[in-house]
Amino acid sequence: MKSATRSASSPFFSSSISGAPPVGGISKRSFDILVALAALILLSPIFVLIMALVKFSDGGKVFYGHRRVGYNGSSFRCLKFRTMAENGDALLQAYLEDNPAAYEEWRTTRKLQHDPRVTVVGTVLRKLSLDELPQLINIVRGEMSLVGPRPVVEDELELYEGSAVYYLQTRPGLTGLWQVSGRNDVSYETRVAFDTHYVRNWSLVSDLVIVARTIPAVCLSRGSY
Repeated sequence: MKSATRSASSPFFSSSISGAPPVGGISKRSFDILVALAALILLSPIFVLIMALVKFSDGGKVFYGHRRVGYNGSSFRCLKFRTMAENGDALLQAYLEDNPAAYEEWRTTRKLQHDPRVTVVGTVLRKLSLDELPQLINIVRGEMSLVGPRPVVEDELELYEGSAVYYLQTRPGLTGLWQVSGRNDVSYETRVAFDTHYVRNWSLVSDLVIVARTIPAVCLSRGSY
């Protein structure tokens, strides 16, 4: 397991901003804590229900944590309700070896429209974005923000090229400009442009607007799969 530090071997970390506060400072952090704690309390019955569904569907683990790049290049475990089979890595490798088109889709976007690893319960959770609710815990811990760029793995951040510096200036978000603007219906280059625009033009008002736009986006399942 990687430590929660920057990887000196990764070229994009040369653009990190050690010592500078995350975008939004105290006001953004206060907003994050207030909303995340309130949401955890209000949504606790839904948490319990989802935990039971995931556990009894195949007997596997309820939560899944994957290493992602955070503010200033820190590494953290991004939490989700488990939506994939326990042997997901093996299933993915076999699927990509047998499907060249799927391999190209995965290489360029790190996502698959038809992912063989996703369980039946996981499909529903993903469609409604309920699998991401445990990231409220990441927010309380200070690893994520309510609004920000979608958290990425180290290799994926290299796709940001020169724009990686903007990603590293803030905490990744549970929701963000990309999530309310089409998600998987837009190209990766557009996603990077959304993240860059968000960081360069951040305001608390913009966070409030994105949170408000998230509700209909989730209910309508726009761009999700």
